[in-house]
Amino acid sequence: MSTIIYMIRHGKSPKEGNERTRGLTDKGEQDAIKIADSLKEEGIEVFVSSPYKRAVDTIRGLAEHAGNKVEKIEDLRERVFTSGDTRISDEKLLPLLKKSFVDPNFALPGGESNAACKNRAVAVLEDLLHVYKGKKIAIATHGAIMTLMMEYYDTRYNIDFLLQTSKPDIYKMEFTNDKLLGVERLCTWRRDKP
Repeated sequence: MSTIIYMIRHGKSPKEGNERTRGLTDKGEQDAIKIADSLKEEGIEVFVSSPYKRAVDTIRGLAEHAGNKVEKIEDLRERVFTSGDTRISDEKLLPLLKKSFVDPNFALPGGESNAACKNRAVAVLEDLLHVYKGKKIAIATHGAIMTLMMEYYDTRYNIDFLLQTSKPDIYKMEFTNDKLLGVERLCTWRRDKP
């Protein structure tokens, strides 16, 4: 019996604002509707998300279509790069990401390392695989933490993979127990960079 995880990277969000409370741009909201339309026939039964507003908003419509609510799980938050909830610009973030994938224990003061982020996120994923065995689960997430969860099961999901994903993006992962059988990209209408 397979368990299916739909990793759903959030849609576009404003570049300014608090990490936790930034929602979606108009384009992000339109893409959230496309996600709901493209996945509504998949029979997803469980909807969990990072507590960050942009992630929750990306799957809220899909969950509502299924008659469910989105459960926010704190340990699915994006990797904390620095203290506080202020966004780091893409120009400053890229070198930090690259260094983090070379040295998984690298962290800025007040931030967390890839290793720490992966440990907390994979613990959630393993719990979901156990509790909802045989079900279909949507996880609304962020680029770095999504990549780290996927990398735990297959090292091909690395910095190069992260840099080619889009906002939003969807990856369907099939598991038997805790073994990854395969991954399929479903967000075929998006091919732009993050």
